[in-house]
Amino acid sequence: MGRVFILGNAGLDLGLGLPRLPLRGETLLGHGTTRAPGGKGLNQAVAAVRSGAQVMFHAPVGQDPDGDWIGTVLSGEGFTALDLPRLPHPTDFSVLMTLPDGESCIASAGPCATALMPEAAAEFAAAVAPGDVLLLQGNLSRAATEAALSAGAARGAGTMLNPAPLWWEAGPLLPLCRILVVNRVEAEAITGLADPRAAAAWMREKGADLVLVTLGAEGCLAAAEEGIRLHPAVPVTAVDTTGCGDTFCGVLAALLASGRGLDTAVGAAQRAAALTATRAGAYAALPSRDELGFLQAGRGEA
Repeated sequence: MGRVFILGNAGLDLGLGLPRLPLRGETLLGHGTTRAPGGKGLNQAVAAVRSGAQVMFHAPVGQDPDGDWIGTVLSGEGFTALDLPRLPHPTDFSVLMTLPDGESCIASAGPCATALMPEAAAEFAAAVAPGDVLLLQGNLSRAATEAALSAGAARGAGTMLNPAPLWWEAGPLLPLCRILVVNRVEAEAITGLADPRAAAAWMREKGADLVLVTLGAEGCLAAAEEGIRLHPAVPVTAVDTTGCGDTFCGVLAALLASGRGLDTAVGAAQRAAALTATRAGAYAALPSRDELGFLQAGRGEA
């Protein structure tokens, strides 16, 4: 069984329900405020470890009480290795704004994630081996991301990139990606193509072996050597879509590392993401170990 190495960010999520997005210059009252550990790297790592994988998670945090709290919470998740280097910056944070239809908007600040040096990223990735999955997101700098993917690819690991938030050009890194996971908006931003099928094909042509384009309620497109296939979504009534993509990526990485086939891994990841959408928040909405075991076995839909 392979291991899952996740290099990314860990921070604080501040949740706020809004009736709509504020207009320019407007002050808008929200409701249902929450505070929880978060960050794409953290959420994906928790989803992976709760899926039964051996997970090595590396994410820098600040030298502040928020960094202390995040470490305390994560220490109970059962990581094989947990490394949260303390940097002289405020701990990263995000403001999660949720609208009445369950759709979410996120604004983030990541001084710790962006400060991670390429040398540290490459050193972490150099510990992988064939059969392992190395998962990164878009929170780190492009230089650090490229250094880790290059080191992982050289070691024969399954390199996996979920390049959100998309703040640098991801196209040149596609040849380093065995697996690329993007949503519809990110696929168009990377390729300039509005059609998800055309975008998926373009990203494969540019070097990614497997491209997964998540389409929310419409399912997930998987573009591989044998063609493009649509995996239908699990129908649910969405309460909050925050964290669904992270659940998908973490579960997918865990199951692929365990040797499961693509169809099995995608199906379980979709069921887990659908369950996440029925709950408010991100970390608080992540499925439990028992729930993920149930969903991985194909019993139940959400």
